[in-house]
Amino acid sequence: MTSFKDLGLAETILRALDEEGYTTPTPIQAQSIPILLQGRDLLGIAQTGTGKTAAFALPIIQQMMASPARPAPTMARALILAPTRELVAQIAESFRNYGRHGRLRVAVIVGGVGHRPQVEAMARGVDVLVATPGRLLDHMAGGTVKLSGTEFIVLDEADHMLDLGFVVPIRKIISRLPAKRQSLFFSATMPKEIATLAGELLNAPTQVTVTPVATTAERVVQSVYLVDTKAKRDLLVELLRAKDFSRVIVFTRTKRGADKVANYLSDSGIAAAAIHGNKSQGARQRALAEFKDGRTGVLVATDIAARGIDVDHVSHVVNFELPDVAESYVHRIGRTARAGAEGIAISFCDNEERHLLRQIERLTRQSLTAIDRRSAEGKAQPETQAPASRGRPAPRANKPHQQRRPEQKRGPGPNRPRRADGEARA
Repeated sequence: MTSFKDLGLAETILRALDEEGYTTPTPIQAQSIPILLQGRDLLGIAQTGTGKTAAFALPIIQQMMASPARPAPTMARALILAPTRELVAQIAESFRNYGRHGRLRVAVIVGGVGHRPQVEAMARGVDVLVATPGRLLDHMAGGTVKLSGTEFIVLDEADHMLDLGFVVPIRKIISRLPAKRQSLFFSATMPKEIATLAGELLNAPTQVTVTPVATTAERVVQSVYLVDTKAKRDLLVELLRAKDFSRVIVFTRTKRGADKVANYLSDSGIAAAAIHGNKSQGARQRALAEFKDGRTGVLVATDIAARGIDVDHVSHVVNFELPDVAESYVHRIGRTARAGAEGIAISFCDNEERHLLRQIERLTRQSLTAIDRRSAEGKAQPETQAPASRGRPAPRANKPHQQRRPEQKRGPGPNRPRRADGEARA
């Protein structure tokens, strides 16, 4: 079995990994790190939760430590672009942890907070800058960030950048980079426009694919409830109370919808918080911190805000509303079953969402186990459930079927915070 030492990493980095409790590299780390240590460009096709951040952070840190240089004022030796504030914060934290013995300076540039601290952080120059494209362009326009000395550029979750309309800003940023650089490009899917962007950024890249495009996590048990729209909230409360949902992320399509669901759960006695783009950065960070430490059992999120939520022991993902873009389903359910654990993904589907369900099943090439909870009165009625799909293709890919399930024991619900070992706190 490959170890981090086998990949040619320096002793200082190995020591930091040991302190983080990392012993064995993931497939994308084992394949990418030797390539990147050679200074070659990389195109990585990988979903969230596969260990991408360490795959690019470790070799960048090692190369900077091997050729130490004092960054010029307003310059960054390495630039990492990510689509959301949460993901930016997560990546920056990883660089600080992995590079703790190298005294690297790491800065963050995102929207939703004041410019002045970011300007001051960049004034002396930094080793690593992690940023969202929009706010970075603001600083570049103001002369507080210059990229002429950047040696490494990473685009993370490029397909989500496309969804958010960041392609034009990214091209503007790329145009300001020096020709001599190492470029890394990561995406879970590879639509045509993303492939074109990769071609513009990369020079004779090596491609690494660790998860087939548009597949879902093998360790995620998936099912779908066919339910009337008005019955969704009551069904959600019923499930959260009846099953062992220890740490749950609930997805909605809109910010307003996230607030409504979170408020309804709170009114029903279930500890819940919403996280979306209209929340201030401080509010988002507090909600995420309370979710991580167990004070909040349910996090209600939109797709945009959920990027960068890297929390261990998420037992369930619930798609309260199916996503408009089928690829988002893959990203959503990837928030559970991380780091080799198992997880459960449950989706609610009303009549108007049936076409979205068919798109998801076509994309993932599998049929989801269906539980019919529709009624003439528009209320969820008790019904037994079949064992859910564990990511294996079904004989009839576009025709969900109804099955029955055995009774399950009532769990404590997410309003009872749990420790990492799963034991409910008093």
